This record gives sequence, structure tokens and C-alpha cells, in this order.
Amino acid sequence: MGLLIWKECARVLKKNGVLIAGFGNPLQFIFHLGELEKGNFVVKHKIPYSDLENLDDEAVARVCKEDGYIFGHTLTDQIQGQIDAGFAIVGFYEDTGGTALDKFIYTSIATRAIKL
Repeated sequence: MGLLIWKECARVLKKNGVLIAGFGNPLQFIFHLGELEKGNFVVKHKIPYSDLENLDDEAVARVCKEDGYIFGHTLTDQIQGQIDAGFAIVGFYEDTGGTALDKFIYTSIATRAIKL
């Protein structure tokens, strides 16, 4: 299925154009944000995740107000979506994201893709 954003990227890039994309590992979005900020791993959400469905949570509402809305898409939507839109993924990078999860897993992902 993929995300519409990848199709739009493919539309505007020339052949052999490079797409650098960054997104969060969806695993991080299963946790209760307020508890995660305290270092507690309380599973609360399913993926795909949307802040719009969780604005009653005080921590989520605060982050939305300060930083904007967050949507946690599946890795299939993120990675296979780029492939389905006509990109070849030629690079992949993971890094920490600044949360309590950092000592257990990388939560930030970047891809380098070439439009075929």
C-alpha cells in the first residue's frame, strides 16, 4: 500500500534523483509517552499510531502543542512504500532518538533511495 508521500516524492524527482528520508521506528510509539519520559515502559498503543487519537493524554497534548503531531506508520508503509513508489533503497541508517529506549534499540531510521 505505502504512503502517498512516497508517490509524490517519486513524481517530483527526476530519474536517478536521490531521496533521503528519516522517520521513527514505529516500535517507540507503542509506549505511553508520559511513562516513557519517566523511563517506564508501559505498552499502550498499537501501530499505526496517531497523536490525533490520543490527545486526551496530557503528555501527548503537550508534545503536539510544542512540536506538532506525530504519526507512527508501519515499516511496511515506510520502506516498502518507497519501493512501491519506484525507488531503490541503496542506504539504510539507524540511530538513537533521545528517549529511554536508546539503551535498548535504535528509534530513528534513515533511508537513501534512488528513483528508478
